[in-house]
Amino acid sequence: MNWLNAVIQGLMLGGLYALFATGLSLMFGVMRIVNLGHGDLAVVASFLALALISGTGLPLWIVLVVTVPLFAVLGYLTQRVLLQRSLSSGPLATLLVTFGLSIVLQNVLLEIFSADTRTLDGGSFATGSFELTGSISVGYLSLTTFLLAVVVLVGIQMFLSRTGLGRMLRASSDDRETANLVGADSRHIYGIATAIAFATVALAGLMFGMRSSFDPSIGPSRLIFAFEAVVIGGLGSPWGTLLGGMVLGVTQSVGAQIDPALTLLAGHLVFLAVLAFRPQGLIAGRTV
Repeated sequence: MNWLNAVIQGLMLGGLYALFATGLSLMFGVMRIVNLGHGDLAVVASFLALALISGTGLPLWIVLVVTVPLFAVLGYLTQRVLLQRSLSSGPLATLLVTFGLSIVLQNVLLEIFSADTRTLDGGSFATGSFELTGSISVGYLSLTTFLLAVVVLVGIQMFLSRTGLGRMLRASSDDRETANLVGADSRHIYGIATAIAFATVALAGLMFGMRSSFDPSIGPSRLIFAFEAVVIGGLGSPWGTLLGGMVLGVTQSVGAQIDPALTLLAGHLVFLAVLAFRPQGLIAGRTV
């Protein structure tokens, strides 16, 4: 029964990893950008929510509703002002830009909030759970995070396949020049993709902030988990992102069941195994 519980908890953890990885996968699938500041953006969202709660006294759910759209706007502006200029210079330029963004965000957070660890108080929602059996329980927060990941991925998939803007986004991903010839504004489309990516990473940061403590330097570790989930599932594949997150979460949870020291190592070993034997990921196919 302990092993079954480890698998269930790993699946729930995988939902959080998938939520972290969604924006990373989308930006790579559309623009071929690996955003090295992705994890730090999640931490920024957590600190912003903390500041809003402390400064205004608003309940957490209202702060969540405010923060996610705010990050979408920030993502659009970041793409148009910062990332767009580096796209024409090749992938190395975008890597350097996002690496610089990561360093700046960490130091700004450190300057404003200090190095102390914080957490978002989710109350009984963050600590409560319901029992599946006498020895297995699932937390409300964990289940909500997993369901949010599924809803977000379904929404993105429907947006990409059933809307004109989504189809134009896919066309720009395949061939930007040809898409521009038929009326697509690649700068606007890339801005929309980045807005979605920033919104999803903000949501992931808020869920993580209620689940665990955070500090200004924790962003790179969130990036590693997101990147591993993306690679395991398949670069640019929305459903691969969910599968990769679940595989990573279950691997870590089962590894912890064997030996707590294996928690992170087990996930890294699966990541390396996928790179070695199936570098296209578990779900290969068309990106976005």
